[in-house]
Amino acid sequence: MINLSNLAKHFGDQTLFEGVSLQFNAGERYGIVGANGSGKSTLLGILSGDESPSNGDTTVAKRVRVGVLRQDHYRYENDRILDVVMMGNSDLWQAMVEKEAILANAEQNFDGDRYAALEDVIVQGDGYTLEARAGEILEGLGIPTEAHEGPLSTLSGGFKLRVLLAQVLASRPDVLLLDEPTNHLDILSIRWLEKFLVEFSGVALMVSHDHRFLDNVATVIVDVDYQTIKAYRGSYQHFTVAKQADRDRREKEIAKREARIAEQKAFVERFRAKATKARQAQSKLKSIARIEIEKLPVSSRRMPHFRFQQRRPSGRRVLEIEGLEKSYGDNRVLEGVSLTVMRGERVAIIGPNGIGKSTLLKIAMGEIAPDAGRATWGYETHPGWLAQDQRAQIGGGPRQTLESWLANLCPGESVGFVRGHLGAVLFSGDEVEKKLSALSGGEAARLIFARQMIEKPNVLVLDEPTNHLDLESIEALVAALRDYPGTLIFVSHDRWFVGQLATRIIEIAPSGINDFAGTYPEYLERCGDDHLDAQVVLEKARSARREAKRQEGAA
Repeated sequence: MINLSNLAKHFGDQTLFEGVSLQFNAGERYGIVGANGSGKSTLLGILSGDESPSNGDTTVAKRVRVGVLRQDHYRYENDRILDVVMMGNSDLWQAMVEKEAILANAEQNFDGDRYAALEDVIVQGDGYTLEARAGEILEGLGIPTEAHEGPLSTLSGGFKLRVLLAQVLASRPDVLLLDEPTNHLDILSIRWLEKFLVEFSGVALMVSHDHRFLDNVATVIVDVDYQTIKAYRGSYQHFTVAKQADRDRREKEIAKREARIAEQKAFVERFRAKATKARQAQSKLKSIARIEIEKLPVSSRRMPHFRFQQRRPSGRRVLEIEGLEKSYGDNRVLEGVSLTVMRGERVAIIGPNGIGKSTLLKIAMGEIAPDAGRATWGYETHPGWLAQDQRAQIGGGPRQTLESWLANLCPGESVGFVRGHLGAVLFSGDEVEKKLSALSGGEAARLIFARQMIEKPNVLVLDEPTNHLDLESIEALVAALRDYPGTLIFVSHDRWFVGQLATRIIEIAPSGINDFAGTYPEYLERCGDDHLDAQVVLEKARSARREAKRQEGAA
């Protein structure tokens, strides 16, 4: 469906990629991976037509519909949520709107020919089921039926982005271009999206840093690295092995050629002065000139070096929560929550969005007050906090630099000490003078991790720590947290991350708290997969609504 021929993209002296020739075929799902800034989103921009390549061509088959996930929800703020989703199929939507306008004006001037033409477009496009399809997609992405009739402005930012994702999926595209589609999705919605994509018959290209999502969905991994783009068939796990094997093979081939050159140079040096060997030495020199040594480009991937320590161990009881309640207006998010966290536990708090996970952590950290109950830290506990909005957490003045901000947290330490910690989280050279106001989400998270490495808390409290981090940073974070001797309490929708770290699962559900002492795989084994199966969840929700309506009618 899509062909790339000798594609290149440069920004000034910087080369993102060049010499790229690839073909993207129907029925395949391409997971696009690479370091932040390597060119993943730029590639999607070129494919969507939003950006132009520096060189080469992009060929898309005729009459192919391309669906692009955009983050321009502000243009739809006053539109009905269902309408926003249906607008994704623009031709069909325009036909439906025009048909309704003709009907509304039928008594004054009815254009029968135009009406018939529009009716044909609607029937051919299956327009009479469009609203139902839009509703099902919204439910699958965690937006309940009762919200569908309201304007988009009634939703929070994360849920607005879900509506835009629903808009793309409902448009019935032949090609899907999705940049970080699992951001702002909870585990249930991610599972639903995975099922949708697995059944999608067109071409799907997805930038993602979610290991489990890539393993469950991708049939081909597209790696943006070494100033080029290369495709590897198979899952993300298969790709990591294949890529390393490919690099090792190329390095061994270079080493063999360098050994041959060294051997022949030694022969020339030894025998070039001997008349009987002069001709042979000259032949060796010509042979050396013909041997090509490939220069391997440097990888754009950079692995931070996180290392979390604790000043001293805490008491045995780390955190006690008793009878916690919290409401926002009529929305009660926490009710009668009680739990105790013990020293050394690694507690993952999971559940759908809006259920109160972040609220629970904010109450524990004293950022907001509960309506009832209390959260009490134990003896000698020193918690380190990573909020979901890391840039707001950092604060600082608009002209303050990374170096000055971190130096203020450790007065008396040398410039080398501060720069060493910044370097560990990938800020080096002139980057240490970067203004706090210019930080990306991933950079802000790495800066807070540098702070925690200096402060050495004995409890780490992390709210969605993998948001905005690339795959290398996530893997480095997992490795560091495995070695961390303190207590870990975290909220995450990243199933791979939870599975790598958690020794206790607390699922906050509408029915209450499910507290399980064990790992995430053990939790899934106990529960079965039904609690994460999108279709089962949707059917349960629909049945509950039908039963509620039946009881209302009986009353």
